[in-house]
Amino acid sequence: MENTKALEILKTAILLEKRGKAFYEKMAEQTESPEARKIFTTMAEEEKAHVEFLSVQFAHYVKEGKFSKPDYSVSEPEDISHEILNPQLIKEISAASFEAAAISAAMDFETRAVELYTKRSAEADDVNEKEMYKWLAEWESGHHKILYDLNEALKESIWYDNQFWPF
Repeated sequence: MENTKALEILKTAILLEKRGKAFYEKMAEQTESPEARKIFTTMAEEEKAHVEFLSVQFAHYVKEGKFSKPDYSVSEPEDISHEILNPQLIKEISAASFEAAAISAAMDFETRAVELYTKRSAEADDVNEKEMYKWLAEWESGHHKILYDLNEALKESIWYDNQFWPF
């Protein structure tokens, strides 16, 4: 039973990451903002790394019936916050724009990934599986934080521009 559960979680995780990658690629393609395109392209590349990382684990699990010790050096999370949270981006994107809506939707993707990985890390008996999902949850939490901070900056900008302050 545990074997089936582990494979189902891996399949769900891979599918979630592939959907995230497709979403970010489509947003990069459709945005008119060069700064937003950079963000969406970077996020798509990171989701691609997650797919590859999880696919290696899936293949190993199918073959060996257990998780391998993940090689985290192959896909270390990058600190991309300095690339994302910049004044030029805020200037190019309005809080009510297509890109802002995409950022909000992306936050939901990242939240689902964090929840899935955190839950599985807590449930897993396999030490390597537990460690892998904990690591992925932390990485996705970083994505969520970046998107959240960007969303908040956009919101502040639109409030300021439209004088929505209550005082």
